[in-house]
Amino acid sequence: MAKNQGAALDRKKLMADPIMVTTIVVLITFLTLFILYPLAILLVDSFVGDGGFGFSIFQRIFAMKSFTRAITNTLKVGFVVGILSTLIGLLFAYVEVYVRMNRFVGGLFKVVSMLPVVSPPFVLSLSMIMLFGRAGIITRFLLHIYDNNVYGYWGIVIVQTLTFFPVCYMMLKGLLKNIDPSLEEAARDMGAGRWKVFADVTLPLMLPGLGNAFLVTFIESIADFANPMLIGGSYDTLATTIYLQITGAYDKAGAAAMAVVLLCITLAMFAVQKYYLEAKTAATLTGKASRARMLIEDKSVKIPLTIFCALSAAFVILMYICVPIGALFPTWGRHFFPLTGKWFSQVFTRYKGFKAFKDSFVLSLISAPVTALLSMIISYLVVKRKFKAKGFIEAVSMLAMAVPGTVLGVGYIRGFSGGIFHTGFLQGLYGTGLILIIVFVVRSLPTGTRSGISALRQIDKSIEESAYDMGADSFRVFMTVTLPLIKDSFLSGLVTAFVRSITAISAIILLVTPQFLLITVQINEFAEKGSYSLACAFATILIVITYGAVLLMNLFIKHFGTSKSIKED
Repeated sequence: MAKNQGAALDRKKLMADPIMVTTIVVLITFLTLFILYPLAILLVDSFVGDGGFGFSIFQRIFAMKSFTRAITNTLKVGFVVGILSTLIGLLFAYVEVYVRMNRFVGGLFKVVSMLPVVSPPFVLSLSMIMLFGRAGIITRFLLHIYDNNVYGYWGIVIVQTLTFFPVCYMMLKGLLKNIDPSLEEAARDMGAGRWKVFADVTLPLMLPGLGNAFLVTFIESIADFANPMLIGGSYDTLATTIYLQITGAYDKAGAAAMAVVLLCITLAMFAVQKYYLEAKTAATLTGKASRARMLIEDKSVKIPLTIFCALSAAFVILMYICVPIGALFPTWGRHFFPLTGKWFSQVFTRYKGFKAFKDSFVLSLISAPVTALLSMIISYLVVKRKFKAKGFIEAVSMLAMAVPGTVLGVGYIRGFSGGIFHTGFLQGLYGTGLILIIVFVVRSLPTGTRSGISALRQIDKSIEESAYDMGADSFRVFMTVTLPLIKDSFLSGLVTAFVRSITAISAIILLVTPQFLLITVQINEFAEKGSYSLACAFATILIVITYGAVLLMNLFIKHFGTSKSIKED
């Protein structure tokens, strides 16, 4: 009875607040229109066509050997990359948390964790081609190997593993830090060896976390478009097959059906990761360690693990360093010296570099604050408000995390090229910068929302209630009380959204028009043509811009964030 009365009172207070009601309606409309609607259109296109409603389109695409081969290839690459990335990430995390390292190795680890964040997703493919391709520096000019083939299955696996293992490393590092060291030390005191403790105590405690890391990497791998496109050669994956089905075969209905298949795979994995493994992880690791961990100083363990991880980290850093070096070669694959800066100048004089960087920067700069603010509003509604549509808002905002960029791109083409349900309404969005901004917002929304929810759950509701009691409306409370308290999460979401937007390619490559030149699309185009020096020049400038923006924003957070204010108080 009391619960029902409380719910009725919450609804009454909500309906008495027009700003809050308007915000909820606008949010539901936005999420329905730009996340659910494109996916629904894909489903409709997959079942309606080729003579009416039915499974004829699916029967047609499954009869294509290229498509069934692409599914097999995608799953094969996804599982191998997921396993390798999780194992390497676990090793890096274990060494950082359990082994006493010197500062140099620790610095390498930090660089490795940062580089994939600020660089385009296909930078390592360029490096792999430059170092190990047919005209590679190592294979051809150092080892005099002329018949090697870096393209294909192993090329994709290696590049994706090097790209995604830092994600696993960052996830597993947090899990290992939260394991209470007294559990492991109790086993050691009873005579168990180090390996026995790891196998019987540490590993079981973090198994859900390992599964979580594997599934996240698996989803990233099968949704990846840029790396298979550049280094896959004739080894097709689902993402590249969908792209070629639209741009090469002009079969939009077939591409929609293929996109639905890829979406079903990623959604199934996302559901397992979100609703099973995350719940188990939360139940297993229930808080911070009770005291400091005794770090391993045994040289028989410390030296080999540290050397292996340091060399692996150095190799990854070398791969990224090769990109700016490749931009200085006079002629790729033939002449490496003398180094020249002509490609950097040609980026701006011959290849409209200023327009590409301006368009990318402006669109990303517009989308970043919109994403950060939307994320905080959604987080606020999910954590601090009670209303019937709350579960819908949370689920749909997180859904974009499981939707591959290529699938979203196909959905926007089918959903908006002829207007909403082909009525012409909102057809004007298609081909404009606004639809690119919307895609950037949708793609970055889940990350910011998760960060905001975590921050808001730490704020006592009495702080906001006191502002309401003094007569403030919901907008004023959010802007003057809640938002300042989660300022760090807001600014962090701003940085993440900007970086993800300016380095995005899979979701926008199908939507970008000649009116806009985006850096990542330019890099992909030059790399496909074999103009690797130009691609490296574009990528180098993009990395510098992105890293510079991240540094500036982090400095801003450091000096003006919540933690700074608390420290001064």
